[in-house]
Amino acid sequence: MNDLNLDDVKQYVEDNIGTFHKKRTDKLADLELKTILKRKNPYLFKAKNVLVAAEIIQGILDAWVSSSEEGIFGDWLEGLAIFVNQKVYGGWKSGMDGIDLEFDKNGARHIVTIKSGPDWSNSSSWKKMIDNFDSARKRLKTSGGGVNVVAVNGCCYGRSSKRYEYKKKGDLYKYCGQSFWAYISNDDDLYKDLIVPIGYKAKEKNEEFLESYSKILNKFTLEFSQSFCFENGEIDWDKLVEFNSSRR
Repeated sequence: MNDLNLDDVKQYVEDNIGTFHKKRTDKLADLELKTILKRKNPYLFKAKNVLVAAEIIQGILDAWVSSSEEGIFGDWLEGLAIFVNQKVYGGWKSGMDGIDLEFDKNGARHIVTIKSGPDWSNSSSWKKMIDNFDSARKRLKTSGGGVNVVAVNGCCYGRSSKRYEYKKKGDLYKYCGQSFWAYISNDDDLYKDLIVPIGYKAKEKNEEFLESYSKILNKFTLEFSQSFCFENGEIDWDKLVEFNSSRR
């Protein structure tokens, strides 16, 4: 085990945070109005008596941006976590299905699936994760001569430090926030030390994103008005619901 050099972490972030900003801007540029309209409930807007086209579009677009950014940044944080662990424990990106990180610690092989926050799962996704851990355990035990395997669901933010028993084959640990970053780095303060480097050029990059966002918002508002409003500007709810829900 090695001590973590925070300068290495800072340099990694500065070299790679631009990837997150570029991906979210590129994904926004590829978006089409009809794609997001079909994913939203038009009855909800009617129930809330939303009468302004721009309000509908901004609500839909903001929800899409939030969901998209969560996924993109979650992938980026996974890369950071693997980098940090590699520096301390010599860990590596796993090649096994559903496993993000592998490393050796205290005489055991640790297999980790990394999520953004603690509330990512439903019953089917949790079962899928368990199945992935079981397959990984079996693979490691048959190829590694009885190696002790520790399974961990790591979450980059939030609170949790629990152990679950599953299928009587072993334990599953869940570490979130401070517990997770300390677990992969042996540094109790890393979760706070990450805040400053992650903000590298944030103001500049977010101003660029806001410019792209504003153009898309204006473009979609115009398209919506042309396609789903009467000539007097009133929203044509029948046409909107038909587009969203009709089998035709």
